[in-house]
Amino acid sequence: MTTSQQPQTKKPRLPPDFSEAGTAADVAAVMKKYDRESNVRVWEGTPRLLVRLLCAAFSLYCIWVTMFSTAMPEVRLNVFLALIIILGYLHYPIRKGAISAPRHKEPTPRFAVTFTLSTRGRINSLPWYDVLLMLAGVIPLLYFAFNAESIIRLALRVTSPRNPDYHLMIAMALMAIFSLMELCRRCVGIPILCVVGALLVYALSSVRFGKVVYDLYYSTGDGLRSTPIEVCAKYIVVFIIFGAFLERTGISAFFINLANIVAGAAPGGPAKVAVISSALCGMVSGSSVGNTVTTGSITIPMMKKAGYKPQFAGAVEAASSTGGQIMPPIMGAAAFLMAEYMGIPYVQVALVAILPAVLYFAGIYISVHLEARRLGLKGIPREQLPKARELLPKLYLLLPLIVLVGLVSSNTFTMQFSATVSILVAIAVGLVNKDQRISLKGIIDALEAGGKGTITVAAACSMAGLVAGCITTTGLASELITIVVNLSGGHALLALVLTMLCCIVLGMGVPTTANYCIMAAVCAPILISPAIGIPVICAHFFVFYFGIIADITPPVALAAYAGSAIARASPMRTAFNATKLAIGAFIVPYIFAFDPAMLFEGIGPVIEVENASPLLNTMLTVLQAALICLTSLMGIFGVASALNGYLFRPLNPLYRVIMALGGLCMMIPGMWSDLIGLCAMGLVSAVQHLHFQLIKSKAIKEV
Repeated sequence: MTTSQQPQTKKPRLPPDFSEAGTAADVAAVMKKYDRESNVRVWEGTPRLLVRLLCAAFSLYCIWVTMFSTAMPEVRLNVFLALIIILGYLHYPIRKGAISAPRHKEPTPRFAVTFTLSTRGRINSLPWYDVLLMLAGVIPLLYFAFNAESIIRLALRVTSPRNPDYHLMIAMALMAIFSLMELCRRCVGIPILCVVGALLVYALSSVRFGKVVYDLYYSTGDGLRSTPIEVCAKYIVVFIIFGAFLERTGISAFFINLANIVAGAAPGGPAKVAVISSALCGMVSGSSVGNTVTTGSITIPMMKKAGYKPQFAGAVEAASSTGGQIMPPIMGAAAFLMAEYMGIPYVQVALVAILPAVLYFAGIYISVHLEARRLGLKGIPREQLPKARELLPKLYLLLPLIVLVGLVSSNTFTMQFSATVSILVAIAVGLVNKDQRISLKGIIDALEAGGKGTITVAAACSMAGLVAGCITTTGLASELITIVVNLSGGHALLALVLTMLCCIVLGMGVPTTANYCIMAAVCAPILISPAIGIPVICAHFFVFYFGIIADITPPVALAAYAGSAIARASPMRTAFNATKLAIGAFIVPYIFAFDPAMLFEGIGPVIEVENASPLLNTMLTVLQAALICLTSLMGIFGVASALNGYLFRPLNPLYRVIMALGGLCMMIPGMWSDLIGLCAMGLVSAVQHLHFQLIKSKAIKEV
């Protein structure tokens, strides 16, 4: 779910000094610099209205198709991709900064679209080469849609040299693929295209040209119209639209006010508010960068006013906003896709995601608390915080989320039906909300944002389909597994490290849902293979986590760079601070990859009891799960304190190493590892506390 276009929401009640967050122009500049989805053409007057209505109509069309269409996939998906190309080239210029507003406001005709020859565009300007690229993609896709039955009957013969239309069919396939690749470059980025380009070269050099073209373009099982784009057109788009409507109910302000009530008065309260509010807001957002900018425009100035260093403030917001994508039950809509890919109930995905997400945010929260203690920071005065009694009447804002999770969890309705019903509930909630009542214009704005947000995800999913198609066509999957196994020497740990690096590279700047589609198609099969032997659910969560945290991992840490721009801090320092804060996301996936018990997979009673009743066995199993949660939280505390270098007082290097090793031991499920970790952490904590008390008593005596 994209946050590229944020509604004009009512700001939460905050202290006047803390709520200063710069002008809207400053925030827009940050978004254009770090978020490709915000670097769009400028339309004004009647052209702007037409583009808005086109996006809104596209959203309505997608809802209708997912709910009622019975057309064959070759028709449905081709029309979907054709519309994506039209919207994509209407929105995204050839390069960043290619669109500039005039220095002096000049009268703009109500209807004027200029076709330019220069590479530097103007308002209401659509370059001629963009029109050609658009037509190069749309015409072949629509031709395929209208002639789907005859093309399907021809099968492989459609790309056979004996076919009279051989050159035409090949040319149209290549034009459509190139048009989509160029659109992906504009709205997603270059890293994924490097992978696609390398695989295309490999495929064309090892397999017959006609077969490669057929598998990548004309086949439905593999290539362009494979699982990623099918899932995008069927599920992702309605969840993106739902997210756009949910944002316009005012739920972001509700979450920030809720976080202020919970943690605002605590030491270092503004940073703790940032952690909680960003986790809640990011849960329904599919853009780490967008979430960093929108919530960070409020929380980062609060943290700086409280006394946190600028690079730390930007890092807290970036790490928390990125972590929102792994926060159940929504997980930026990825939870529903994971259920579809793995063939398991949605409820199971949401449940197993709880502990890793809690550990992630617990690590950030603990680091923030220790930093506040080290700097001696205070919280926000209680009289300046919102009151709980003021927030209780707003609980109805959560109704769309409750309805969505309830309908999907029941397994009675399809996911697209559940999302559509939730959209209607969000509209109803918006009509009831007096502070931010949704109007017809607001509904059109939400539909427009949903349609625009689909462009980036669909472009990335189409490239994921090409990647999967190239791997399938060439049989490269087995070779990739062999390469990874050989490089790792058969050791699962090294294989996981190599896969982690691959996920971080492929995940750079890619939205959450498309990110997971790419990881599920490229990286997860490597880990699931018998040669490595990682369980399916663990493999999918592993690649999902490392694909997401690419947004805060140097050298390309877009969310961290966006946070640094708002905090006016060094981008690289902010990125390294964010990586340190998000250490849980780098450790936890390795633990559940080796021991699925952290995902509550395969756990049984702590103690084997003969002839025990089912109820007793269930209680013992719940006890084991509770112990895993408790020891894992204690472990993340040890690691966070070691990285922060502070517990009751500053930690020396030896104590930091002991705390880190003890924390890691406690995060690994198992009785002996827990005991070792507990002893190590307990020893350091006792010594630290004793020193702290001695210094405190000495200071009291001197006074």
